[in-house]
Formats: sequence, C-alpha cells, structure tokens
Amino acid sequence: MLVNLDAVLKDAQKNHYGVGLFNTTDTDMLEAVISAAEELRSPVIIGTAEVLLPSGELKLIAPAMIAAAKRATVPVVVHFDHGLTRERCLEAIELGFSSIMFDGSAGDTEENLKNTAEIVKYAHERGITVEGEIGHVGEAAAGDGKTDDMYTTPEEAVNFVKATGVDALAIAIGTAHGAYKEKPRLDIERLKAIRAKLDTPLVLHGGSGLSDEDFKNTVREGIAKVNIFTDICVAGIDAMNEGLERGLSYLEIRDLKVEKMKEAAKRKMTLFGSSGKC
Repeated sequence: MLVNLDAVLKDAQKNHYGVGLFNTTDTDMLEAVISAAEELRSPVIIGTAEVLLPSGELKLIAPAMIAAAKRATVPVVVHFDHGLTRERCLEAIELGFSSIMFDGSAGDTEENLKNTAEIVKYAHERGITVEGEIGHVGEAAAGDGKTDDMYTTPEEAVNFVKATGVDALAIAIGTAHGAYKEKPRLDIERLKAIRAKLDTPLVLHGGSGLSDEDFKNTVREGIAKVNIFTDICVAGIDAMNEGLERGLSYLEIRDLKVEKMKEAAKRKMTLFGSSGKC
C-alpha cells in the first residue's frame, strides 16, 4: 500500500527500529526491494534522487514505483530523495510521489530554511510528507575531508524544524555518500543530543558501508530512517559478474541480480529491526 513517511516513521521512532530507504532506479531494483519487504513483513521506503535521474528519468521510473507501492502488501513510501531544485520536487509531487526531500544543505542556511518551508507548505496541502537536511553529509569516495563543524548541532536541528515544519530531518553525524575509503567515525553523542531535543524522526544518509554495530548504535539512539543505495548496487554488480563467469543468459543474469539485491535488502531490513513490523 502507498503511504507517506508519517505512516512508517512515527512507529519506527516510538518502537526504536529503522526503516530503510532503498533507491530503486530500475525495475530490477524495485522488484528486489518490494519482494524483500513483503517476505519479511517490513515497511519500506523506495525512491530515487535528483542526482540519479540521468540513469533513470523520473517520468519513466515513477509510474512503476507508484504502481508497485499500491499493490504491495506492506506499507511502501515512494520518496523523491535529495531534490536539489524546486522544479524537480514539484514534478515528483505531480507524478504521485508520497514523500519528497528538499536538500538545500549545501547552500546558504537562510535560503535552505526559506525554500524548505515553501515546499513543505505546498506538499502538506496535498498530503505529502517532506524531509529536510541541515548540516553536510559529504562524499566518501572523495576522501573523508569532513570536520565536525560541518555536523548538525542540536540547536540547528531544533531551529530548522520550527522554521520549516519538515516531517523528517536528515542530520550530519559523520556519514558520507558513496563507498567509504576508510572507516567512518560517527558522532553518536551528537546524535543523542539532537534526539533529546527533537521529536521529529531523524534520518541517516550515507548508510552503505557502515558496520552492523554502527547501524545498531544509530538506530538505538534515535535514527528512524536509513538511506541505502551503494550496497544494493554492489550486490547487483557481484551478481552480474557471477552470471558472466557462469555463462548465464541475459535473463538468467537478470534474475540472479534481482535475487542477490533482494538478499542484500533483507539483510538491511533485519539489521534495522523493521522485519515483522507489519
């Protein structure tokens, strides 16, 4: 069933588990993630991001994502992740996404507040939830280069939610997008301090590549939504390499890829504690 973030994150926060956001840029990924969620009876969030659209245009993938969510036997949020422009966010809303993220975190703070608040107002009038971001989640592949002055402070988090009315907040505590070159150093104390001052569900971006212990710690201390993409891609690549080595046909490789990505998604859902929650 198609739902918005409120329908899955409020319970996750209350009962101390995390719900995975899996970017699904094609129907192979889509099938893998939805079938994993149904098998485990787990709520799930599927999505795509503005930066990924060259590899799966919004108008092409959106109808498949929304149809799959509607016929699923578990709650499924269709989320437009890291929307960088107002135009793309509004397009996602018009195409039927049940949730969007506006990400103005890389720009001016006041502009981020203003633009996020405007998008929240527009989306809420249509029953659509909005995620915002404050702080900076970097790029792992470019090296760590991050310092704690780029991390989200409790005061920033509280002020951002009050000013914008977002339904979920992505915070920076030491993760990064992409494949890590070295072990990330997460600021769990920062997370605990933000959680203590804020009731809004918190989101962890850059989840792929973290250790199981990292995931358990962040979910235990207040993360309700965890974003995963790279790990699913890696599972798909491994399956394609295996299929080629075994001399499988195109469709056999495709089916193997779906199965391997499904297993990767199931491992994450089990780790986050969302298995059996619906």
